[in-house]
Amino acid sequence: MSKPPEGWEGWDEYSPFYDWENAQTMGRRDVAFWRTPASRVGAPVLELGCGTGRIAVPLGRAGIDVVGIDRSAAMLARAAARVRRASLRQRVHLVRGDIRSLPFRGPSPFGLVLAPYGMLQSLLRDADLTATLRAVARVLEPGALFGIDLVADLPKWQEYRREHRLSGWRPGRRAHVTLIESVRQDRRRGLTIFEQEYIERQGRTVTARRFDLAFRTVSVTQMRRRVERAGFRVQAVLGDYDGAAWDPRADVWLIIAERR
Repeated sequence: MSKPPEGWEGWDEYSPFYDWENAQTMGRRDVAFWRTPASRVGAPVLELGCGTGRIAVPLGRAGIDVVGIDRSAAMLARAAARVRRASLRQRVHLVRGDIRSLPFRGPSPFGLVLAPYGMLQSLLRDADLTATLRAVARVLEPGALFGIDLVADLPKWQEYRREHRLSGWRPGRRAHVTLIESVRQDRRRGLTIFEQEYIERQGRTVTARRFDLAFRTVSVTQMRRRVERAGFRVQAVLGDYDGAAWDPRADVWLIIAERR
């Protein structure tokens, strides 16, 4: 029997390609959505799994104070470089830590905690999700908000082997990158596993990097119940970044909750 994966595995290896891939897939579709509540709360925002600063830096540019926490030193190094380039060190603060045990004394001054695109689904065990939701509740005062973005319908992702998914030039490196991807479902563990191979060609040099990223199946109904048990009141369940109501066919699953 193979060893169960850990949700944090693969993210250091992913860091050189994260922005390149997201520019072609996710882009900035969700940034404006999160900027709206962040600008209204009048208090710092905590972003769980801030990665390379894809969301934290635009929020900082909008005049919002942000604390970003991530376990991956490689991701945070790229976020720090982005913060420096944008001259946002007074606005965006980066912390290396584990979201299951947030290193802040609570209640903290956060008015909003964000768990962007699929962040909570990288918690692969019930105990990890429970600990994280309790940690978020601990650092928020009553009335503060918690926003969650789930990758929609992971269990229905079709399995495939070694498909050519993306290719293009990686900015700043004069390197051409190709993503060869496989997807497999571990039904017993409730996991969807993305097997990634990035082939980078720079002149005559060709390198390949391989790693896996695992995400857990969590439905909107399941997450809503878990959030409510952790001490939150769900305000809205949305199906796109323009605020449309959620239905099971939506390709965006968003939950906005208030600390009770």
